Amino acid sequence: MSLLVVGLSHRSAPVSVLERATLNADAQVKLLQDTVAAEPAAEATLLATCNRIELYADVDKFHAGVAELSTLLAQHSGVGLDELTPHLYVHYEDRAVHHLFSVACGLDSMVVGEGQILGQIKDALATAQEMHTAGRLLNDLLQQSLRVGKRAHSETGIDRAGQSLVTFGLQQLSAGTAVDAWAKGKKALVIGAGSMSSLAAATLARAGVSEIVIANRTPDRAERLAQILNENEGGDTDVLARAVPMDSVPVELTRADIAISCTGATGLVLTAESVAAAVEGRTGESVATAGRTAKPAVRGAGSARTASSAVVGDQAPLAPTSVGTDDDCPLDLSAVQGTAGFSVLGEAAVAGMAAAELEQHAAWVDKGDVAARAPRGAAVLDPEADADAIAALVQAVATVGRVPERRRPEPVAEAPRPAPVLSLLDLAMPRDIDAAVHRLLGVRLVDIESLAEASADAPMAADVDQVRRIVSDEVAAFSAAQRAAHITPTVVALRTMAADLVASEIARLDGRLPDLDDKERGEITQTVRRVVDKLLHAPTVRVKQLAAEPGGAGYADALRTLFDLDPETVASVSRAENNNENAKNRGRA
Repeated sequence: MSLLVVGLSHRSAPVSVLERATLNADAQVKLLQDTVAAEPAAEATLLATCNRIELYADVDKFHAGVAELSTLLAQHSGVGLDELTPHLYVHYEDRAVHHLFSVACGLDSMVVGEGQILGQIKDALATAQEMHTAGRLLNDLLQQSLRVGKRAHSETGIDRAGQSLVTFGLQQLSAGTAVDAWAKGKKALVIGAGSMSSLAAATLARAGVSEIVIANRTPDRAERLAQILNENEGGDTDVLARAVPMDSVPVELTRADIAISCTGATGLVLTAESVAAAVEGRTGESVATAGRTAKPAVRGAGSARTASSAVVGDQAPLAPTSVGTDDDCPLDLSAVQGTAGFSVLGEAAVAGMAAAELEQHAAWVDKGDVAARAPRGAAVLDPEADADAIAALVQAVATVGRVPERRRPEPVAEAPRPAPVLSLLDLAMPRDIDAAVHRLLGVRLVDIESLAEASADAPMAADVDQVRRIVSDEVAAFSAAQRAAHITPTVVALRTMAADLVASEIARLDGRLPDLDDKERGEITQTVRRVVDKLLHAPTVRVKQLAAEPGGAGYADALRTLFDLDPETVASVSRAENNNENAKNRGRA
């Protein structure tokens, strides 16, 4: 059997795909059950977080295992296999171990070095143990990954490079201001009472907010979290916390300065309309969407008007004129395709033309309905009203051979946004808060997608290299231990066979020498056992050493062949060891 992992994460898939592939608790249980029921897999565990879904399994066939695990992920996530496959990654044997150890150390996290992943791995192990889908390999693997992650955090400064997703999100919201200074005295709303929401509430309390309101579908969990926060009063935090039902969220949102949402809901918890209503209820003014405005047109040579188009309200920039739309137009439209709001009728169009081209363009304009040819919203050049401008252009052409200056429409400028009155942090996957909230004035939204973009440029700590060395050393040690453990059932079966032979020969001796007293019989038995043990000691110790080296898996087969061991005897020893290990692991869970 061999370790295989098939998965996708923020590094391999866009947030839109991760969002759709998210598995709820029931789907995770069913996926584990179906994985161990599949032919290639003997044991399985699932690591599902807000930015990764990874299925680990002990398989007997690589290609069949990859196909089966990929198909199961597609079936249970609801994302088609053809769409999901380009975003999947596969790790096998030592590479799979290396990947999990890197994940446990925070090297593969959206925020490098964050430690929350250790709790998520622990939860994954507990679930697999509870469902009896994790055997000896995965129990050993996940428990060792927890030890490696803890070692990385205790022996290096990886914590300086990493932080929780909550802290990183608050840093994005504070926009360069220290989080403690930015959050001090603010009122916060936390939607959800799971592990991430609890971390968010604790982080806000430490940052100095004055009030935290917890809203959750299960009131008991919200009340328990509020109680924990209140009981810490006088400690490292001093915050008033209270629990409210979910239907109180709209009202509480009008009072909040900060809202953090992380629930397991499959639909939106906060729509753009509900957020706009909350801001309006807070400020008493209607909330507009962020739009873009153009700078005023600039007059050029001969007082001709630059035909740049304005963007009104939330309207997107006008699409450039497309090639082939205007028959017989003398312009090379493909050269100006990227110009937002480009008009074939203004100065920006004719700038740079030679005299003959300008005449062709003027004739083309005169042939038809000028207004109909202009893109929607673009300024239209009226041939009669702008006769002076055209005459000036012609005069300039006559003097220098062509229009002397190529003008472009003034760039479309982003309208300044007012300071936000409500800051939103969405840590859920799929998202809890409508992405359209980004466009609301007076609101700042940071979600998983924007965090992924921001973290791409986050500086790496020097300690990351040291953590990578720890991971490499631990992978080598774990792999060696697994290879050595692989031969243990064969060695146990060999010693069992030797003990049976000794017992058989002693029984035969008793039949031939019935007059031996107990002392003599004991001495003979002990002597024979010592001889057998000494003969087997060096070969069994050496074969374990050789098996721990890369490529040492074949020594178990050689041992079985040389001593003619019954394969079923070896298998029964292995099953017995696994059963004992699983019983101990269930106790740990």
